[in-house]
This record gives sequence, C-alpha cells and structure tokens, in this order.
Amino acid sequence: MKRTTPIESIRNVAASLLMLSANLSFAQSASHPLRIIHPLSLEQVRVSDQFWSPKLKVWDSKTVYDVFDKLEGKYEPDRKDLIDEKAKLGRTRNAFLNFDWVAQGKKNTGEHDGPPWYDGLVYETIRGAADLLVEYPDPKLEQKIDGYIDRIAAAQAADPDGYLNTYTTLVKPTQRWGTNGGDDKWQHDIYNAGMLIEAAVHYYKATGKTKLLDVATKFSNYIYQQIGPAPKANVIPGHGGPEEAILKLYWLFRDEPALKAKMSVPVDENHYYTMARFWIENRGNYGEKDGSHARKSDESYNQDHMSVFTQKTIEGHAVRATLLATGVAATALENKDDRYVETANNYWDNMIGKRMFITGGEGAIADGERFGANHFLPESAYLESCAAIGSAFFSQRMNQLEADGKYIDELERVLYNNLLSSVSLDGSHYFYENPLVATDHKRWAWHSCPCCPPMLLKMVSAMPGFIYAYDNDAVYVNLFIGSDATINQKGNAIRIRQMTQYPWKGESIIEVDPASSKAFTVNVRIPGWAHSVENPFGLYHSKVSEPIVLKVNGKAIPVNPKNGYAAIHRTWKKGDRIELSLPMQPRVITPNDSIQTINGKVALASGPIIYGFEGVDNAALSEYMLSANTPLKLTYKPDLLNGVNVITGEAMDKSAKAVSFTAVPFYTFGNRGVYPYRVWLPKQ
Repeated sequence: MKRTTPIESIRNVAASLLMLSANLSFAQSASHPLRIIHPLSLEQVRVSDQFWSPKLKVWDSKTVYDVFDKLEGKYEPDRKDLIDEKAKLGRTRNAFLNFDWVAQGKKNTGEHDGPPWYDGLVYETIRGAADLLVEYPDPKLEQKIDGYIDRIAAAQAADPDGYLNTYTTLVKPTQRWGTNGGDDKWQHDIYNAGMLIEAAVHYYKATGKTKLLDVATKFSNYIYQQIGPAPKANVIPGHGGPEEAILKLYWLFRDEPALKAKMSVPVDENHYYTMARFWIENRGNYGEKDGSHARKSDESYNQDHMSVFTQKTIEGHAVRATLLATGVAATALENKDDRYVETANNYWDNMIGKRMFITGGEGAIADGERFGANHFLPESAYLESCAAIGSAFFSQRMNQLEADGKYIDELERVLYNNLLSSVSLDGSHYFYENPLVATDHKRWAWHSCPCCPPMLLKMVSAMPGFIYAYDNDAVYVNLFIGSDATINQKGNAIRIRQMTQYPWKGESIIEVDPASSKAFTVNVRIPGWAHSVENPFGLYHSKVSEPIVLKVNGKAIPVNPKNGYAAIHRTWKKGDRIELSLPMQPRVITPNDSIQTINGKVALASGPIIYGFEGVDNAALSEYMLSANTPLKLTYKPDLLNGVNVITGEAMDKSAKAVSFTAVPFYTFGNRGVYPYRVWLPKQ
C-alpha cells in the first residue's frame, strides 16, 4: 500500500479543516432558509402508471439498446454529415474502437471516431442503463455493459497514471486537461472523467459490481494529484457536470467506508469533495498576481467570466450552465455554504423567471448553444434537449435543498414537454433542438453530436426517485405518478401507494400506510398552474376557474398551499387515504409584456402539458388567430399518438372566418411525419 508523505498529511489535514470550517461557518443560509429533504433511492420505488410505465418499458427494452448499438456504429446514417462520413471511412463511427485503440497502446495517431466527448456519451448511457436495471432487471443488458466495462478498463490499464480520455490520448497526448495550448472545452477531458465517475457510482449501486468503480477511483486519484491549488494545475472543467459527479463519489465512500477495501488504490473521499469545490470556486480565477498558476479564461461561455459567487444571472452554453448549477446546488446540500445557496438561487431565479420557454426549454441562441438575454424568448429558438434536461436536474436539487414545490413545478414542466419531445414515441428517433415553431423539423436516427439520447436516459431512469421525498418530520408527494414506495422515517416504515391517470385526468389517490400509527405531515404538491400561477415570477400568465379539491378519508380539507405544498398534519394510520383533484380544464397562456418576441400571442395547456398545432391536423395553420376567450374542449383520444388528450375549438383565419382546430401535446410533434407546427398563435 502506498505510504502517505508528511506533505500529503498536511494537505489532507488542511483540506479536512477547510471542509469543517465551511460546514460550521455556513450552517444556515441567511437569505434562503434551508430545509433539506431526501429523494428516495430507486430501490424504494416501483412505478405502475398508465402514462409513464409504457414509456419506461419502451426506453428500457428498446431505447437503451438503440443508443448502445448506435454508439457501436450499428446504424444507417440519415443525416448528410454522417452519410458523407460513412462514404469517406467506409464504415460508421464506433465509440468503442477508441477504447480498443488506446488499450492497444496507440497514441498520437490523429485518428479518433466521433467527437472528443464520445467517451462521455458511453458513460452517460451506462449511468442511465444502470438506473433502469434497478427498476427493470435485465441480465442481457447487464452482460452487455460488463463487456463495455472490460474494454474501458483495458484502455485505462494502458496508462501508468490511470488517465483515460481517448481523444486526448489519440490526438493531443501532450495536452491533458487542455493544457500546453489545448482546450478542455473541446477535449472534454474532465467532463468525460466526470461522466465516468457518475456511471461507476450508479452501476455499483445497481449491481454491486466494482470494476468500473475501481477505474473511476483510480482516475479520480490522479485528477486530485494533478489539479488544484498551486503547485498543482489551475484547471476547471471545460464543461459543467463533473462537479456533481465527483461529489457523488465522495458521498458513496463516506456512506460505505467498507467499500474502500475493495478498491485497488487508496481512497480518501475528502479529496473528491475538495475537487468538487475547487472546480466550482476556481471559476473566474485565472492565476496569481505574479503570473503564477495562470490559465486562460473560458469566459461566460463556460461560466468562467467571474467567480460563481458574483454571478447573478445564468450565462453561456446552456447545458454547461445548467449542469454547473446542478453541481453548485448539490454541493450546497453538503456544505450549506450561504455563497453556494445564494448562487444556486441566483441561477435558478434568472433561468426560470426571465429565460425559460413555456415548454421548459432553455438556451435561445444557436451560436454557442447559449442562453439569450433576459426575456429574449423567440419561437424559433434553439432549445437543445440536453439543456432542458440539465435544468430539470437543477430544479430537483433545488427542491432537495429548500423543500419548495415551485422547483418540482419546473421539473415537471420539462418532463412532460421538452424532455418527451426529444424522443419519438417508438423510442429510436430523436430531436436535438426543440423550437416552438417549425416548417420541416425532422427527427433523426443518429447525430454527429448524439448527446441528447444519453441525457434523456439519465433523466427518465432517475425520475422514479423524484416522485417522493422525506425528512424527519414529513413526507413529500412531488410528482403524480402511479407508484408504490416505502419510506423509513424515524424507524417507522411508511408505505405510500399512488393511483392516478395524470396528466390526462386530475384525480390522484394517495394511500398512506404506516407500520404503526404516528403523527407526521404529508406535503402534497399543488402545482402553480392549478391555482393560476403559471410561472413563479410572472414570466407567463394563465387562469383556471375550476377548484382544487383535497380530501382525507373522504372529508374535504382546505387547500392553502405554502411553499408549493398543501401540508396535512395528523396521526396517520393504516388505510388512510388522500384524494386530490386538480383542474385539468384547458387554459390559455399569455406571455409577460417584456417578452417582445411573442407579444400579442397565446398558447394552450392542460395540466402540465403544453399543446401546439401541427399541420397534419390544421390546414392553413400559418393563418390562424386565436381568441383568449374561445371555448375549448378537452377530449381523450385513445388511438391517437399512443393515447392523448386533444384540445379542440375554433380559431379565425385571415379572412375572419371561423375554422376548427385540433391541438395536440407538444411532445408528440414529428411522430406522424414532418409537418409545420407552432405553439404560439396570434391573439385575435
């Protein structure tokens, strides 16, 4: 076993004291009172839901295999760039060849299949697949992943340091971490490392297997040796995401110390926590005044234009920004540092209050895949799938940090709209961008930058753990998804069973079945839209007239939501039953006057679903105008688009003639062919 030197001992003590100081000094945020709650582990929840279960089955049995196969090069290109690439190479690109080449000792060949972040997409898919294995055990899939892990481990074994990034090894071996004239924003050394770490943690939790975890731990140790305060290298991730990932590694070894003995290298989990904080706190730090420890600024594109603690708005590349923000919020769960809490709130408030699209999309500008300025929300915006999903992960962490239902409102907005839009109903075709108006937007089988399918798998596989949460005094019902869960609270096992036809109907039944009768609170989320709060900052407006009805054991109780929840405190006993009825009437959404790009337009919604108008249902769609007072009818169509509610009514054409329209859920666009569509219509 490697011995610890005196200098290393001093560094370890210093790091421990630094963390202890942070935890003691910032035990409570001054501006944003914390109430940390805990989502459930995937093992605690089973989903049985009319809406989500069929989709999860498609993603588990088809999509995860589809993504792995296409990463292996098993696809027929349907986009010109990949068609041309296949003609040039005589084959399709294969992410796993990169690992094989590195394992063979190849270096500086100038040859690499796919973009530099292809390694990371492999790891992200493994993470999503691992979480699906918890809900849907699949020996065939597990065996497939084990084979991939063997190839990944062989690639790492070729490097004496435990370093692993196939692009840099094969193309830029003297520029690890983007140093010596390299650029980690392109190379993705640290991003790929983070996704490897996260995949390893999730795969261990799903299967108990440690081979990939050992690879990730070895690499994390090398990162800690190389990056940090002087004399180490001053390097931040070229892409957000590794901050939360390495924090998960810290949590894993902290919570399971016996696991350290199964690793082939020494483990000090505090090093991983130190690394997460360095990557967050060192943004905006380009070196010392004397010129030492210098690095080039990644500017606002990579959230590096100033310290995160002075950033008041969410800027730059939208996926990078939302994943960094997720890491900031996750680290705040650990250190409760007011600076982290304040930054996370600044990011979220600006993102949701001034830069979010009605479907939950983020990132208005195609050039740099960036956030736009406040209130710049054009219908033709870029809206990368990964950015919306990143924002959803961020919102979930904020809910965990502050126990406020508004965060789940925005997680839910993404889940039912922009996320579902990113994948076809058959689970094998995808959208990279999700604009709110288009004439010929076509789904693709594979992409030269196929980052969205792995990101989709990460979110949908994690989602069951977000349905409920708890703390020492309360249980939280966050999402209305048919499910069965067991929560252990102060030694009392509480079974929660939920039955619902949401989002097509507003009724949910929640059975609360504690092992022994006990007083605690059940907090049931009351979505903002259900009481005419379309957006917590007034970015969008809507009004519903039907009431919210909440009953316990058949008796109606007042609905007075606080922090997004109706709190029901009582002594709960076996067989107790909550009934919630939310108003699913179609509603008209109008934008804030500050959004000039859609001023004078309206959109339609019902429950969490945003609707739109597709040319296959609506002739002369470009001429439609809609009155905010037009009667709207909601009807379930079991044979349309795998079963959906549609909204029907009358619009006016350019000659002021009444025309019937049919609006379908935004997420279903592009599943019946390529047709023009739009979400916002001019107001009559």
